[in-house]
Amino acid sequence: MYYRMSHLPGVHRSYSFAGCEWSYQDASYVIFGAPFDATTSFRPGTRNGPRVIRDMSWNFEFYLPEHDVEISDIPIYDGGDIDLPVIVDRAVAEITEYTAQTIRDGKIPIMIGGEHSLTAGTLSAVKPVWYVVCDAHLDLREDFRGTRFNHGCPSKRAADMLDNRVIIIGGRSGDRDQVEYARKHLYLYDAQTVLNQGISSIIEEIRSIIKNDAIYLSIDADVIDCCLTPALGTPEPFGLTPADIKSVIAAFAPQSVAFDYVEVTGDDQGQTAAVAVMLIREFLARHWLYQQKKKSEHTY
Repeated sequence: MYYRMSHLPGVHRSYSFAGCEWSYQDASYVIFGAPFDATTSFRPGTRNGPRVIRDMSWNFEFYLPEHDVEISDIPIYDGGDIDLPVIVDRAVAEITEYTAQTIRDGKIPIMIGGEHSLTAGTLSAVKPVWYVVCDAHLDLREDFRGTRFNHGCPSKRAADMLDNRVIIIGGRSGDRDQVEYARKHLYLYDAQTVLNQGISSIIEEIRSIIKNDAIYLSIDADVIDCCLTPALGTPEPFGLTPADIKSVIAAFAPQSVAFDYVEVTGDDQGQTAAVAVMLIREFLARHWLYQQKKKSEHTY
């Protein structure tokens, strides 16, 4: 038997993302934390991501002047953190079950990580047409360190689930086999290509590929240059900017059926979490206002 979110065993609700003032029943969006870093291969600490992001969310005004909306007016419910097992396969299964419940209840799931490994669970439940990921790493390993759900594998799991309908933005790290696979089978817009062409050009090209299809939008914090946001499990220099990622979210949030922001550790002066908060709020505002516009158009 599966329980409704407010009664789910193992979920901690002692703190929340600022502005989430709606009940589960009335919400359109469900935020949940996935504090997990059991497959970390370099710097541990992404289990702290949900906490530091929520803590930082209280630093900002609820009003978003660019969108003329209060974050508290958007129907968001924060379900707290899932108390995940340390075995990654089981953790992914719990994420799948949790996300599937939100989908059945007509909500948009928003996962705050935690490792990117857990995206496989959310993606499995959502079943979009496309997976669009902003990530420094190609993450196309078939398996790593004994599991297919290592944090170096999520794009390969997505490719398997979605018949290679995967778009990677900002990738700049991967072994030869991963790079060749991405170039042959997927759509790869590496960081240098984004720098050369500009993010607006890349967005327009991606629009022509995905059209109006449903997508899962995943943001790995390390897609941003580590000199700008250093609290990362696997930092990489020469990356994109927060403004680049904001543009991606602004473009594709309206057709997203799920969203995650992962791989924040919190071991800096707060700049990585601050960027995460603002980009999560950008997704919520863009998605919500688009839905409101559609409803308004349908009334005429």
